Formats: sequence, C-alpha cells, structure tokens
Amino acid sequence: MSAPPSLKAPATAASLVAAAAAAHRAKAAATAAAVPSGASRVPSRRLRCSASVGAVEVRAPMDWATRSLEEMQRAEDFDSFCLMGLSPLDGRYERFTRDLKPFFSEFGLIRYRVIVEVKWLLKLSQIPEINEVPPFSEEAQLFLDAIIQDFGVADAKEVKKIEKITNHDVKAVEYFLKQKCSSNPEIAKVLEFFHFGCTSEDINNLSHALALKEGVNTVMFPVMIDICKAMCSLATQNSTIPMLSRTHGQPASPTTLGKEMANFAARLSSIGNSFSEVKILGKFAGAVGNYNADVVAYPEVDWPKVAEDFVRSLGLEFNPYVTQIEPHDYISKLFNLFVQFNNVLTDFDRDMWTYISLGYFKQIVKAGEVGSSTMPHKVNPIDFENSDGNLTIANGTLSSLSMKLPISRMQRDLTDSTVLRNLGVGLGHSLLAYKATLRGINKVQVNESRLSEDLDQTWEVLAEPIQTVMRRYGIPEPYEKLKEMTRGQAVTKDSIRQFIEGLDLPEAARSSLLKLTPHSYIGEAELLARNIEEVVDLKSGFKIE
Repeated sequence: MSAPPSLKAPATAASLVAAAAAAHRAKAAATAAAVPSGASRVPSRRLRCSASVGAVEVRAPMDWATRSLEEMQRAEDFDSFCLMGLSPLDGRYERFTRDLKPFFSEFGLIRYRVIVEVKWLLKLSQIPEINEVPPFSEEAQLFLDAIIQDFGVADAKEVKKIEKITNHDVKAVEYFLKQKCSSNPEIAKVLEFFHFGCTSEDINNLSHALALKEGVNTVMFPVMIDICKAMCSLATQNSTIPMLSRTHGQPASPTTLGKEMANFAARLSSIGNSFSEVKILGKFAGAVGNYNADVVAYPEVDWPKVAEDFVRSLGLEFNPYVTQIEPHDYISKLFNLFVQFNNVLTDFDRDMWTYISLGYFKQIVKAGEVGSSTMPHKVNPIDFENSDGNLTIANGTLSSLSMKLPISRMQRDLTDSTVLRNLGVGLGHSLLAYKATLRGINKVQVNESRLSEDLDQTWEVLAEPIQTVMRRYGIPEPYEKLKEMTRGQAVTKDSIRQFIEGLDLPEAARSSLLKLTPHSYIGEAELLARNIEEVVDLKSGFKIE
C-alpha cells in the first residue's frame, strides 16, 4: 500500500531506524544529559506516556518539550512572530508562558495525534485475530518509536502542508504517517491500518487528554505549589507581627500578618487536594460510540476490551459510555477547580494590593525600573495588578469552556473542536498570573513601623474583649456601655484605661484588661500562623494520576 499519490513521501524516513536504535542502546545517564546553557527548561517533574509493544516499551519523555521549545526559539522569525502575536501570551508575555507551548499549541496537538495514531497501529499488531497486521519486528517498532521520539517543529510543518490539501487536520496526520512509513518495507504493507476504525474524535479526545494531564502536571502544578510554599513562608516568618484587621474596610480586632497569609495558604492547598480526584478520561469507540465499523470488520474481536486496554496504556482512564465524543465532563471539573484556585488567588492579590497601599508592605526597588512615565517617585504594585487582570481573563475562558464542553448537539458539532483549541488560553493566563503573584511576593518586605502605627491609633478595638469580660462577671449592658464610649468617639489608651478602672471586676480580671493593648490582642493568631505548614498538604494534592 502506498501513500496518497498527491503527497510526496520524505526521503529521510529510513534514517530514523538507525537513530532510534542508537537512542535505545544509550545509557540512562545520556538521556538525562543537561540542557545547554541558556536554554528554556521544562520543570523537573518528568511524566511519561507509554505503551508496551512486545519486548519494547515505547516512551515519550518530557525531553521532547524542551527540545521543541529550543527549536522554536532558534527560528529566525521568532522575535517577529512575538511582535505580531494577537495574544499577549504569544507576544509581550511569551517568556512567562512558553513552557505550555509544547502541550497546548498547534504543534502540541499534532504531536499528540501522531502518538495516538502510531500507538494504535502498534496495538492492532498485538491483536491475534487481526492477521492483516502481524506483530512488528523490533526494527519496525524502533522505527515507529522514533517517529514519536524525534517529532519536531519541521514534522508539524509538514503536517500543516498536507492539511492545505486535505482541509482536514486529523486526516493530514494520517497521510503524514503514511508518508513517513512508506520507506519501511514492513510497515508499508499495513499503511491503511493507520486510523483503522477511528473517527477523528477518537484521536482528538485522547490527544487533548494527554495534553491536559502532562501539561497540568508538568507546568501548572509546580508553580501552584510554589505559590503555596511562598504563602507558608510569609505566614511562619511573620507569625508574631501584629496587624490591625479590617472588616467592611474599618478597624477590627487585631490579628498577625502571618495569620492572614496562612489563611490563603490553607485555602489554596485545600483546592489543590481536590485536583487529585479528577480522572482524565478517554474514549476510543468509533463514530457514534458503539464500535460499529470495528465489529463489522472483525466480529471475533472484543472491541470494548481492546479500546479500554489501549486507552489505559496511554495513562488515561477509560470512559465506556460515550457518543462520537467523550463528553468532557472531566474537563469541566478540572477547569472549575482552576477557577476556584484563581478566585482565591485574586482575593490574595487584592489584599496584597491594599496592604501595599496602606504601607504595611514596602516594595523593593529595582535599579532601572520605571513606575510612572511622569511621576518619578512611583513604585506601583504592578505584579499583583498583572495577576489580578490575567486571572480575570483566565476565569472567563475557563468558565466558558467548562460550561460549553459538556453540551453538544445530539452527538457532536464543530463547536467542540473550535472550543477545545482554546484549552491552553485559560491555562496560559493562569500561569502568567501565578508567576506574577510570585514576583510580587518576592518584591515586598514588611513595614513593621507602619503596622505598629495603625495599632497605636486604634485603641477602640479593645472594646470587644472588655465587653466580653464584663459579660462574664455579670455587669449589666456591657455592649451598650462600650458602644456609647467608643462608637464614633476618639478612643485613646488613657480613656480605655480609665474605663477599665471604673469597672466592678475582680482584681485579676481588671489587671489582665489593663495589660491588654492592640498589639497583644491577637488571640491564637500567632499559633495558627506557626502551624500552617502542618495543615498545608502539598504532597497529596496538585497532581493527577
């Protein structure tokens, strides 16, 4: 069987065998070689997408992501591309979001489609009833493995060239693989078993699932964990620093700066634990979810079992009850968790913005930076503002996706594919926001004198503990007495002391109240802040198995 006559087969396919064989013989240390100095690096978490094929295990390590980014950045027109990008994710802020590109770009989607198509052919060769696709030799397996391992930007461009003819993106991948494999005598005999029994959505849903699992685990979660760690550090390091609370924007009972940071760390880590409950699902059941064509071609094969084994071999959970599409309910659950995380982070960003405005935090000045084009003195909280804005865009996109994807017209329509191409947009703006928040945290230092100043000027906050002790000892109308003294009145240390001394209280209780100050009236805030690292669980959460 030959490739479609209108598509020219590349002359370099045969060289893949020798390269693949050499790669498989290399020592493990060689595969873990350091990335060249100055190159963009993918975070250290290394997921693998694997499927056993006879004696050979086909693997796609995360090195491919680093390699593809380096290839992209070496392109002569890369800077021009960034300048002309419609989205700031690909322009002004590209350096902060580029680690997502290997997973959620057009290149990433094409590569994952190639993985699914190749591994499906390998799976077919393992089914005894399908005599037309006999088990592949080790050489043929290495050849197919090399297509995955060595897939790069040039290959993706070749697929796009084919798509200009087919006007169908998934079919273009099938034709690309037929081109690539036509030079291998063994595989050339079974070229028509690429995409066998498949609908485009069989390939697409698994490709999106792999992108989400690997991209989120490898890029998103490590940064989210860094945010939680930074907040825990802020909490423990500042556990003893008293701070005036504000409710409704007005002075309220004091807390500690560390306790306020601990609140956010606890909230975010709790959401992080929920991510581990998400199961990334896949389907492989043909045009309408019933294996119709498969059963007609090979009625003796247990196709539901074959499909389940194949999906699970990719590291995904199997969804047996589907239509043409996997219904995307898991994506809604996943993105809703990101929206929750982002909402809490927005709350944090705005609180930090307010603390900076109040002078509770000073911003570290960096030489050469400009805060305002006309006011030389300005040092603006731009990182928290940047994060806030990007979280708004991220949540708008993620919410739209989570609401739209579970809804389809009967079985499927083109809106699914259109919407799914935006998976990386919401995550990209989220990642941009997370990194901005981390930069903001690293640029602030506590202004203890300003915190102390506010406490010294708000002795009225002691009205709460005084009236509470009065209740204990049966003094009538304690709340009303304190309300008359403090509400709308100027309250000082002396006036509070005079009021306490006039109360009919046991001496020990009176003495305790006289020692109380706005600085010391913090309850268990210090203890709660110190213990936050025992509460925050960053090992069980922020991962999808």
